[in-house]
Amino acid sequence: MSLREIAKETGLNRRTVSKYLTGQAPVAPPKREPGTQPRQRVVDEVAPLIDAMLRSEILLKASVIHERLVQEYALAINYQRVRIYLQEARPRIAEELGITPGELAGLHRRFEVVPGAQAQVDWGDEGQVLAHVGIPKVYSFHMTLSYSRDLFCCFTTSQDLASFFDCHRRAFTHFGGAPMTIVYDRTKTVVRRHVAPGEAVPLHPEAVAFAGHYDFDIDVLAAYRPQGKGRVERQVLIVRDHVLAGRAFSSIEEMDAAFAAWVPLRRAKVHGTHGEIIGHRAVRDHMALRPLPKTPYVVAQRHLRHVGKDCLVAFDANLYSVPARKVRPRQLVEIRATKSQVTLHSAVPGASGETLLAAHPRAVGRGARIVDESHWDGLPTGAGRRTTTGDGPPPRRDQPLGPEAGSLQALLNRAAAASVEVGRRPLSVYDELTGTRPFTTNRVTKEPS
Repeated sequence: MSLREIAKETGLNRRTVSKYLTGQAPVAPPKREPGTQPRQRVVDEVAPLIDAMLRSEILLKASVIHERLVQEYALAINYQRVRIYLQEARPRIAEELGITPGELAGLHRRFEVVPGAQAQVDWGDEGQVLAHVGIPKVYSFHMTLSYSRDLFCCFTTSQDLASFFDCHRRAFTHFGGAPMTIVYDRTKTVVRRHVAPGEAVPLHPEAVAFAGHYDFDIDVLAAYRPQGKGRVERQVLIVRDHVLAGRAFSSIEEMDAAFAAWVPLRRAKVHGTHGEIIGHRAVRDHMALRPLPKTPYVVAQRHLRHVGKDCLVAFDANLYSVPARKVRPRQLVEIRATKSQVTLHSAVPGASGETLLAAHPRAVGRGARIVDESHWDGLPTGAGRRTTTGDGPPPRRDQPLGPEAGSLQALLNRAAAASVEVGRRPLSVYDELTGTRPFTTNRVTKEPS
């Protein structure tokens, strides 16, 4: 065996192994002289604290324990001392708790499902691949059938609720049906809020309605357990390598077309796990999917917004108009937004029972203003404003005024103001008029500069 293999087998350093093999080190360790006490270690003073931390979490890292000892207890202790102590303390505490640390850490159970039973969903962040055409960020949506590993991918500029479930509908159309169960992370489009481990996860109402419409169950993974949907996690990397790497695109449609062109190549391959051609196994998977309903379920975001004095309503950093004759300033209206459309509804039905005020195509990006000019009918346009400047036409600023126009008229023109004659008087005149001091004709006054 090599030095490296012996060191790995014994847990010793290679230099220590080399010393013993070359005879430079003693065969037996030195013995302690009788009557001497074992040397007190610094880590022994904080051993009860470390043991308590291990009892609360047996897999707590040495770096975390050292950090807490320094910050929370103001202890000056070396990190290596803590790490060496944990090698002895962790098995001892684990035996007290009746668990075996290290044996199950990082491992997971492999599972297989029957055709049509499960699909897994995940997002991918593709970054600024379309930044050169004004799209700041692009995301990829992935759905993978767990039995066959047949996959679907589409690209979008948003991860909001409407886009998320619109991608679901496109995936169901791609596969020809819906699976019995879909596995998700704890994303905010599926989970209403996060809860402690072991508690029931409250689901988003729109996610529940969408799943009920297409007749599938929602399976939410535990926190920090990506292994539960490893099939789709792997597909994100495969699509990124085979579809996007080394290519330039100018639109989302081009990216979707590139994936569609690659799908036959993917289905023709033999999968390394189940050992079958993906396309052949996908046929059985597709046949077991549940049929799609006749009418699709369109997920809409619902928000309440105030109407501005300009008859515009702000939503998602964009402005949308509403009819001026049907609303009033600061009135609350409901916005129902899908991926492609924004509709504005009144909170109180009208005389006919309808609540719809306006419908607009959804703006792309931020800072847009979507206005129907007919919504402003009846509002002042400013065309009836009049100005009075005298009997004749108003003078132009670029033409100097003559003396016959008068001093006041000349002052209206900044260019002609310098030519207005200003009277000059000695300061003594003002002193005499105000009575601040006796008027003397012999006083010499200084002309103002």
